Amino acid sequence: MSGRPLHFTAFIWPNGYHESAWRVVDDDVREVLRLSYYTEIGRIAERGLLDSIFLADNIAIPEYRVTHLPQTQFDPVVVLSALTAVTDRIGLIGTGSTTYSKPWDLARRFATLDHLSGGRAGWNIVTTTTPLVAANFGEHSHPEHADRYAQAHEFVDVVQQVWDGWDDDAVVGDRGRGIWGDRAKLHAPHFRGDHYEVEGILPFPRSPQGRPVLVQAGQSSAGIGLAARYADLVFSGPPSPQAAVDHRTQLRARAAAAGRDPDHVLVLPALMVTLGGTEAEARAKARHLDELRSPEFRWQNLLYMTGHHPDEFDPDVPLPAKLYTGERLPTSGAQRLYAAAREQPDLPLRELARQLAQGPTQNHFVGTPEQLADHVIAWQDAGAADGFTIMGSTLPGELSTFVDHVVPILQARGRFRTGYAGETLRDHLGLERPAAHRATN
Repeated sequence: MSGRPLHFTAFIWPNGYHESAWRVVDDDVREVLRLSYYTEIGRIAERGLLDSIFLADNIAIPEYRVTHLPQTQFDPVVVLSALTAVTDRIGLIGTGSTTYSKPWDLARRFATLDHLSGGRAGWNIVTTTTPLVAANFGEHSHPEHADRYAQAHEFVDVVQQVWDGWDDDAVVGDRGRGIWGDRAKLHAPHFRGDHYEVEGILPFPRSPQGRPVLVQAGQSSAGIGLAARYADLVFSGPPSPQAAVDHRTQLRARAAAAGRDPDHVLVLPALMVTLGGTEAEARAKARHLDELRSPEFRWQNLLYMTGHHPDEFDPDVPLPAKLYTGERLPTSGAQRLYAAAREQPDLPLRELARQLAQGPTQNHFVGTPEQLADHVIAWQDAGAADGFTIMGSTLPGELSTFVDHVVPILQARGRFRTGYAGETLRDHLGLERPAAHRATN
């Protein structure tokens, strides 16, 4: 293989990442509620030698989404655990919230997945944005942006200490002496922090990877800081090549400043793909999907994705100025909305959402497999990415096309593996198994 190897993860979403995907795919509309949907995608991704598959999560669903999109937000760890029985090598990344989880419980769930899969687990670290979640968990208010990130840093620290609670050689297995494990090689965290107090060890030994792979996607300064300190894999990134280079450069510099090897922080920006045998065919497919988009969904989803409740807004009047003139630090997604509203303060929300949906930040590749291979290599050579998180506009069709037609081109050019070199997700990513770290609290 010439140069640095490319890395790919396949993002799983019901019927595909495009909002209109469910209206064009040729299957039973309820198929996405069955395990067979996920097993098919997992097998396709593994056939293509991809590093991993990736399940997002929503722990609160605004009711407007039921009208416009299939709702299949199962517990990611449960789904991925089921996939361990039908896949052998593909990495299994699931999302878990630091805002609405408990560290010990989350550590147990992902370490369980790592054991069951033989070392293929990854945890996508998120600080939950939408305030709708608070009521689902019996909370009266949703934490502010800065508080969520301060909590997240402590949360990840605790989780890592819980994962490291057993020495790798703690299991003795001496039947003659009747000693299963060496108690002296247990290290309970006894953690006391500003947000959490966690005492004991997990009820099973350290997992095959030592720690599951850590994944993060934040693009705000706080999000980049969290990724620089902890993440092995980052799937956020701007859609233009130069902005992506700047983002990756900043991330690597901050990782180095945190005492980490920047080469151990892989950047795989999200990329929705629509492929065709010709460019005209691909563009026709993409155009058909866009023609089916709902204007009502567009403005409601824009608000929800920036931390607002759509039912509280009138789409035929401008966005209230108080949202973007205050001192509250917005999320990276909200920054774009607020900037657009400042530039056109009299524009109705519905029209603002339409313009933003057509803007340059929509990272959607439309073209042939050869063109996508060129695109991927160009970004890698420019230092903009180490690979991509592939989001098929429709699934499983676009993922199959990527595996069957793009992967062989990249292999022929010496940019992608022709076989898995190891058993674990860390092996696929070229990451070392971390030694257990003993922290003093």
